[in-house]
Amino acid sequence: MDSAGITIIAYLVVVTLVGMYLTRRSDSSDDWAIGGGGMGLWLIAAGIAGTRIGGAGTYGVAGDTMSTGVWNMWYGVNSFLALALVGVFFAVPYRRLRLTTIGELFVRRHGSLRNGRLTSLCVQTEYLIINILEPLLIGIIISAVFGINREVAIMLGALIIISSTTLSGLRGASATNVIHVVVVTFGLLSVAILAGAELGGPSGIKQKVDAALMNSDVEPASWWSFIGLGWFPIIAMFFSAVIHTPAASVYVNYSSSARKESLLVPAFLLAGLLAALMPVLASIIGIEAVARYGTDSGITSYATITRIATDTGPIVGGIALAAVLAALISSGGPILLSSATLFVNDWIPGSKDYTPARKLKNYRITSIIYGLFAGALACVLPISSVLELLLLGFAMVVPPALAIGFIFYWRKTTEQGVFWGIASGYGLGLVGWAANTFIFHLETDVAAYFTTLVPIVVIPLVSLMTQSDQNVHGEHVDGFYQALKTPVP
Repeated sequence: MDSAGITIIAYLVVVTLVGMYLTRRSDSSDDWAIGGGGMGLWLIAAGIAGTRIGGAGTYGVAGDTMSTGVWNMWYGVNSFLALALVGVFFAVPYRRLRLTTIGELFVRRHGSLRNGRLTSLCVQTEYLIINILEPLLIGIIISAVFGINREVAIMLGALIIISSTTLSGLRGASATNVIHVVVVTFGLLSVAILAGAELGGPSGIKQKVDAALMNSDVEPASWWSFIGLGWFPIIAMFFSAVIHTPAASVYVNYSSSARKESLLVPAFLLAGLLAALMPVLASIIGIEAVARYGTDSGITSYATITRIATDTGPIVGGIALAAVLAALISSGGPILLSSATLFVNDWIPGSKDYTPARKLKNYRITSIIYGLFAGALACVLPISSVLELLLLGFAMVVPPALAIGFIFYWRKTTEQGVFWGIASGYGLGLVGWAANTFIFHLETDVAAYFTTLVPIVVIPLVSLMTQSDQNVHGEHVDGFYQALKTPVP
């Protein structure tokens, strides 16, 4: 075993021990799902940032930068905008409603189980993709560094995520994320600086990249441009990466975890700044990888990122890879946690009447089954672009996110408007993605346009057509909107 491998193992052991020291085992469903409602600023911010950094914000951006260019840095901008959107407009209402899943919101407002389950389906589409991608990328790192079979490494990654989630819950994942975010930032920054110096600085990198691009089918001017593929992919990335975020159920968990609601806006803004930095650093490393090794695409490029980190130096490279590995685990943990809470609360009949201990047991069993299933899929699916697949998952959550915005800020939103808006946006988004994937092959996220523009029209239009006095007035309606206005200690 080389120095990089030893560094990775040592780092993960230390972080695990620190996490065990900082956290206590979850004794109830609330402890597991929302950290007992007593988390502070840094725990929340680090936990939230970890969910956005993960595989897409590091290896995904770096790999896609190698194949399509520096325009992928826009993912960093969108990461900040996404978390700022939730923090400013949605986090406080979520806490005031004391939600543990996003589907509960639709039951609270309209008494609609179908809208809650439809929203859960949309969110689970995204989370299934993330639960596949995280063990996949963990497997790539472990396989490249230690030389073991990739499928075995992927399932090992799935088991690591499952064990960390099942034991510690939200508080444990957030506590270790404080360490991970710091180390990921300085680890990737060190790799970027040292690798850049070895390649001759900015001018040397530019010269070597241009030479590599000339030997490929990529146009250098387009590759270096921040709008290299045009504005349509950038707008599509904004639609999917930003607008979907209020409906991502994990942010409901974090909103309800806050010790007091005044922490939420600064926590989400701080998390946005942390999450925005990582894709920029990852993209720079992707540029340096092209300069050193040439262009590449698909899964091979992610292994190349591992190589440039270790070639930078066994210690620094090992720390960088250990940090990315830990970030994958820590982002995968909260997402798997949220997937389990969604499934139990929204899909198991009678779960709302479970005792806290029984619900906690169901959370843990579900997380184990879900994690193993996602890991198995990661072993067999032909995944070529992590970021592209993740953006598809994001796009599928845009319809319920728009519906939530209408519910919070337009009292006349009806149950029928929400249902048809979400259903049409989700359905047409999948049709658009399939048509583009198998027929048209356009260089843009077609699904994001359908999932954004269709609900914006359908929700208010159907709501106006299905108005009733019961929808706007009454004790139930007044109680819901009063809860949105009433601060909770």
